[in-house]
Amino acid sequence: MMKTVTLYTDGACSGNPGPGGWAAILLFGEHKKELSGGEARTTNNRMELTAAIRGLEALKEPCVVELYSDSKYVIDALEKGWAKSWKARGWVKGDKKPALNPDLWERLLELCRRHTVKLHWVKGHAGDRYNDRCDELAVRASKEQK
Repeated sequence: MMKTVTLYTDGACSGNPGPGGWAAILLFGEHKKELSGGEARTTNNRMELTAAIRGLEALKEPCVVELYSDSKYVIDALEKGWAKSWKARGWVKGDKKPALNPDLWERLLELCRRHTVKLHWVKGHAGDRYNDRCDELAVRASKEQK
């Protein structure tokens, strides 16, 4: 039986593009692990994707993952199958424009095949304890990039 892990993620960017940060919090039973990092020149969407990727990569075995994010970009593209469609069309969207961040989407889709990921959108800055903590960590990481 696979372990069930809760994963909260968030990305932040000062300017778009600009210095950015990401954060992930993994929860399993009484255990909590916080991860964060950043890039000097990036976009908010890249940081949102990176947060989910780094959180999933931190798992040592396939798990059921309850993934919480305030990013509609991440949640909708996975939940509604957009990312899989973009990949199937050679990273081209339905409007014939190139899909952005194919390198990160490729990795995230791969991780979603390894784990059983259940997606949950949470409203940002609305008092969710772990979403707020992720935001704090991501903003701090983005400031460290300046």
